[in-house]
Amino acid sequence: MSSLSEKDRPIVQLLLSTGTCPRCILRFCCVGSQMLYRHPHKDLMKDLQEFLRNSQEKEDTVCLDVADPPCKRIRLEHGEEGADDLNHNGAIPSAGDGNSATESSAVKVCNVCLGILQEFCEADFVKKVCQKVNSADYQFTSFVFSVSLPPQLSVREHAAWLGVKQQMRNLGLALAKDDIVQLKEAYKWIIHPQLSEELGVPADGKSLFEVSVVFAHPETDEECHFLATACPDCFKPAKNKQSVFTRMAVIKALEKIKEEDFLKHFPCPPSSPKNLCDALEIQCNNGAVFVAGRYNKYSRNLPQTPWIIDGERKLESSVEELISEHLMAEFKADSFNFSSSGREDVDVRTLGNGRPFAIELVNPRRIRFTAEEMRRLQQAINDSSDKIQVRDLQLVTREAIGRMKEGEEEKTKTYSALIWTDKAIQREDIAFLDDIKELKLDQKTPLRVLHRRPLAMRCRLIHTMKSEYIDEHHFRLHLKTQAGTYIKEFVHGDFGRTKPNIGSLLNRTADILELDVESVDVDWPPTLAD
Repeated sequence: MSSLSEKDRPIVQLLLSTGTCPRCILRFCCVGSQMLYRHPHKDLMKDLQEFLRNSQEKEDTVCLDVADPPCKRIRLEHGEEGADDLNHNGAIPSAGDGNSATESSAVKVCNVCLGILQEFCEADFVKKVCQKVNSADYQFTSFVFSVSLPPQLSVREHAAWLGVKQQMRNLGLALAKDDIVQLKEAYKWIIHPQLSEELGVPADGKSLFEVSVVFAHPETDEECHFLATACPDCFKPAKNKQSVFTRMAVIKALEKIKEEDFLKHFPCPPSSPKNLCDALEIQCNNGAVFVAGRYNKYSRNLPQTPWIIDGERKLESSVEELISEHLMAEFKADSFNFSSSGREDVDVRTLGNGRPFAIELVNPRRIRFTAEEMRRLQQAINDSSDKIQVRDLQLVTREAIGRMKEGEEEKTKTYSALIWTDKAIQREDIAFLDDIKELKLDQKTPLRVLHRRPLAMRCRLIHTMKSEYIDEHHFRLHLKTQAGTYIKEFVHGDFGRTKPNIGSLLNRTADILELDVESVDVDWPPTLAD
């Protein structure tokens, strides 16, 4: 085995004799050749045995050339001690000894990786993973593979490393833990080409399609529990975690615990388990897809999002649901997140070019749509209801959505309000409103939203107003305002919480009967040709 040198012999001897699999031995010998790990398990075992035999023969040759007989006598004495003592002392068992560590380790579960670099690298397991992927019916052009390992693997690897380190130290050599090839890395070296060939697409670390495997080993679950007593600061309950014994917490504790304290609680080398790991879950997940557009809302009895108070639904539908139900069905997503450039009240219409919105579709099975397919999807949404219409429906990136959110506070919005006054008015009574420019408002959080927004004083601008007389008690007011201005409160004053207001400017009681959003001046998403 050309990747191994004489300095690796004591590592190979020690680990083979204690029940470590060939691939883990390569990891501890710091072998970085990916191709070598892909060799069949049996071939690797034979290669390691051959490596040790060759090393032994060289040693024998050296000993025969030396005129000091004790060297040979010591070996002969060892030969009479039996396989167990030989294994313990690192010598090579005879080829015919069926109880030898080198032969038994080919069938035993590895005492370090718990079988992950054994059974779970084989073609049968790869096919099982690919069957799961194919049955999930995802669209993807590449994949990224992730693996979740039981935390006790870190404990076993630490124990094995301490044993190897001691062996190397006795020979005047050093082995840093960081030099050992990580288990996950070695596993991916082996599994990536097989998955890629079976799925017909390349492995790509930047792919949005993830195939993940979660391993568990119930037999050894409690092996890391002693660390909680030795390093209690490393194990703190977290909201999203079922157990405090996470992989990161265990690694942190292993970095902190003293060697002598570790060895008091855990065998070195680690014992061989009876059972392989279990592949608890094989999961697929596609990165989110983002769809944007603009919507018009023509109903005065439709909330933007589901209207639920104290667990009770108030209205049967919403803008969000009327749009998303079609997208969810076509993209075959698990869930969605709706966002928009501001929002209108349930009784407010949104006219003009509409309000920009974006929908994040979580874990979609289908991700590729042509421009024509998006046009048909838009038409399906529009045909399904007379309460809303969408336009400019398109696929966008996550980063592009930031432009919509910037517009919420920075851009302007145009409204049309139907206003009632208690005292009669004439045209000349409201004409002066047309001359007011950049009117500064102080608006306390409105009473109607105080239950869901913090109390604050907000300064807002009314850029322009244009009045349209209707009759003695009604007029329409067209306003261009800073985004975030509460228009209803600007009309009636909200019991003095918005100053000035239309009531105070006209010196009479005023109230708003209807409100329409005529434009949301956010230049996003891009306008599409019909």
